[in-house]
Amino acid sequence: MTRPTTPLFATTLLATALFTFQPALAATDPERCSTVQFADVGWSDITVTTAVTRHVLSELGYVTKVKRLSVPDTYKALGEGKIDVFLGNWMPSMENDIRPYRENGTVETLGANLVGAKYTLAVNQAAWDGGLKSFADLAKFKEQLGGKIYGIEPGNDGNKLIGKMIKENAFSLGDFKLVESSESGMLSQVKRAEHLNQWAVFLGWEPHPMNNQLNMHYLAGGDDWFGPNYGGATVYTNVRKGLTQECPNLGRLLKNLKFSLAMENHLMEAILNQSTNRRREAKAWLKANPDTLTAWLQGVTARDGGPLPTALTQVEAP
Repeated sequence: MTRPTTPLFATTLLATALFTFQPALAATDPERCSTVQFADVGWSDITVTTAVTRHVLSELGYVTKVKRLSVPDTYKALGEGKIDVFLGNWMPSMENDIRPYRENGTVETLGANLVGAKYTLAVNQAAWDGGLKSFADLAKFKEQLGGKIYGIEPGNDGNKLIGKMIKENAFSLGDFKLVESSESGMLSQVKRAEHLNQWAVFLGWEPHPMNNQLNMHYLAGGDDWFGPNYGGATVYTNVRKGLTQECPNLGRLLKNLKFSLAMENHLMEAILNQSTNRRREAKAWLKANPDTLTAWLQGVTARDGGPLPTALTQVEAP
């Protein structure tokens, strides 16, 4: 993993750039917008993007809270107005989760915050070297795999797709078992198999440090289930109905958010491998990448309509 190399400056012209994009008549978000509720479904990528966004919002004068929920409960809470923001709408795999709420208008999509992601089945090196290269190969290697496919938390959209494949006997998987646990539980199983030189097939995705930590390979041939290009995915920002109209300043920031694979891999690796404080890592990354912050803050003010705080407009050397 190549760490970001953008140099730090004693002071920058960032403040000038930021104020250039602020509206002539800054609107103040009302008091009811002062607390922003995020959903976190327990995936490392959503945890870090949420942490970065919460840091920026706290500097702008908002109070942020986060609730750990499953994917179905996240959309239920968004639909009921109990959660404001979810940064992890992986599409197309979450289509069935979001569709009813999109159709009844209770959940809105602001735009893509990450492109070029992957989300599909993967295997470890032992399985790959043994000839398991595609979804069509899975059934003939049932014995080597122990008839198991490792997933993450129950209710997750990826697990649902795997379960549906098994139920419908797609790729002759009818006798396989889906092992549900959690992201960390799944990765522990794969690492154990790798240590013992055993085979494993599991739900893999990028961005995630697993792509650097494991000798893993994505399986071909799952386009009809996970989408083309090895489950090629785009991640979108979802909000509850009416949020951007009630809180236009908050809405501008959320619409501006754009992440990258390199950014998310770096932050996830830093947090997961070094057990560091996620908010501190988020703050350090933003200080090292002022151009990203500039783009996020176009047209944005402090919550009360005032100028952006110096913590966001000046980058100081450590």
